[in-house]
Amino acid sequence: MNRALEQLTKQDASGLATHGDLDYAGGQARASGLQFELAAIDNPAMFTQKYTDVKSEKDALIKVAHGTTTLAFKFKDGIIVATDSRATMGNVIASQTVKKVVEINPYLLGTIAGGAADCAFWERVLGMQCRLYELRNKKRISVAAASKILVNLVLRYRGMGMSMGTMIAGWDKKGPGLFYVDSDGQRMENDLFSVGSGSTFAYGILDASYKYDMEPEEAIDLARRAIYHATHRDAFSGGVVRMYWVKENGWVPLPLEDVGDLYYQYHPQIELTNATESPITVTSV
Repeated sequence: MNRALEQLTKQDASGLATHGDLDYAGGQARASGLQFELAAIDNPAMFTQKYTDVKSEKDALIKVAHGTTTLAFKFKDGIIVATDSRATMGNVIASQTVKKVVEINPYLLGTIAGGAADCAFWERVLGMQCRLYELRNKKRISVAAASKILVNLVLRYRGMGMSMGTMIAGWDKKGPGLFYVDSDGQRMENDLFSVGSGSTFAYGILDASYKYDMEPEEAIDLARRAIYHATHRDAFSGGVVRMYWVKENGWVPLPLEDVGDLYYQYHPQIELTNATESPITVTSV
């Protein structure tokens, strides 16, 4: 890790301040010098794909187990970012208290979905690159440029066993920005994203209730409900709901809420009964 950081900081600064944000992002990814050793064969990507299963599609010596629920969406007063906090290793719950939001700088947030080590490492590298940009150019980096730096950093390892699906949310001079970046080299901008094994359940709640002109209380409740319902149906999601509100003057963390307590809040009509006392009805056909 220390060796990688030393490589990252030894860069040629000539001409970097004369380009736009996006040009700078592409140049920084190429000039960073951050390079991990790969298999000493002609095609490292093919070799890695043969022995690694990232998407749970085949039997392999190395199976990357992952599961989570993360989401983010824009509304009229900023961006709400919400995640669960459960970490799993296959069918084993490893932790219920994982922080799946990386605080890149006071105006930028990144989420973690996929391999925890991949996401955490590369988003911290992104944080260093964003700080270097501020020092060289005397201004804050845009959300678009930050997301481009990240996708260019990970693109060189596409198909080599990396598992990362992250959202970059923040506020710049153009207003709120929200991008999705993954380890396959995809980079997309939109008003709403959900990533992880529980995202299909979260999308069900978001698609039914999302609208841009929500009040802050309504937006926070929507994010809370979407994460809760995902944890209720997805075994790989759980723990607590962690939320952030991205505003013009920076992001603000919101109180944690246990999904066990939210069960009784969103299902007040459910009554627990003793199955042994319930009558058994047999219907003849």
